[in-house]
Amino acid sequence: MIDIKSLYFSELESFISENGFERFRAKQISSWLNKGVKTFYDMKNLPKNLVDFLETSCYISVANIEKKLISRYDETVKYLFRLNDGEFVETVVMKYRHGYSICVSTQVGCKMGCTFCATGKSGFSRNLSASEILAQIESASQDLKVRISNVVLMGMGEPLDNFDNVVRFLKLVSADDGLNIGMRHITLSTCGIVPKIYELAKYNFAITLSVSLHAPDNETRNKTMPVNKRYPIEQLIKACRDYFNSTGRRVSFEYAMIDGVNDSDECAKRLSSLLNGMNCHVNLIPVNSVKGSVYKKSRIERQKAFINILNKNSVTATVRRTLGSDINASCGQLKRNHTQEGGKQLGNIQ
Repeated sequence: MIDIKSLYFSELESFISENGFERFRAKQISSWLNKGVKTFYDMKNLPKNLVDFLETSCYISVANIEKKLISRYDETVKYLFRLNDGEFVETVVMKYRHGYSICVSTQVGCKMGCTFCATGKSGFSRNLSASEILAQIESASQDLKVRISNVVLMGMGEPLDNFDNVVRFLKLVSADDGLNIGMRHITLSTCGIVPKIYELAKYNFAITLSVSLHAPDNETRNKTMPVNKRYPIEQLIKACRDYFNSTGRRVSFEYAMIDGVNDSDECAKRLSSLLNGMNCHVNLIPVNSVKGSVYKKSRIERQKAFINILNKNSVTATVRRTLGSDINASCGQLKRNHTQEGGKQLGNIQ
């Protein structure tokens, strides 16, 4: 069966014409797919013989709402989506003054095993197709009846571990005949798979590369992020500097503030030295509370002291605003709880 929503328009045109149908039908099909239809029978202006052909040769990836949580504080919405095969992924939509941003998943689970992450505690099932990443945006947009203008690949999974599907998604979501979300409005987050950073740079996409750093040295990072044992921090930072030199795009770093682990003045000084002279921005994030984890977020005074040291050493940094705190908006927790509850349909919580 052909994953029709993952096809580029040129591929769709070729597929349709090679099977004896008029090429202009591809534009009609593409239009319906962009509207988020879930069956070919919903494509009302297609002839019956084409609909029957599509039904027997293709499938449409869907992201059906299994559970939906809405923050009482800031209107952040968190979805648990059920995919065609019954797997679950999480997606978060955030409302800002400039519009709506969505945080999408790229894998069912994750292999990276970061010790502070809820997703990694659930193990890894499989990669998502480009169409399954797209389906998250379409389903959320339809449900909320809003246009989503910014995309963050920072949900469940490691995007660069699903490289080919993510690249295809980036091209599809930004296409004029697709959702037409510009590359400059897309951020890709990685824990630091160094060879893939170099491979990504070759595409010269106008996206923002966001690197989950979370420690200023190998000793600390090895304890919390197993990927560092394969790609040590020196290799990662060099790859980020080379990425900027190749693409001209400033790199951002995510740094989860963990009480007593990576939030000391000494850690801030090491981080300043590590990033010295680099065109980058650091997002400090109070670590999320995860069931079964001993980690606690840094105290406010620690956060302030840490950011002051970075700024004094010419490293641009801000503490990220926490959204959806009452609904555990960080990815991994909703799926894990839902699975442990036996997959019961719990409905909407508002």
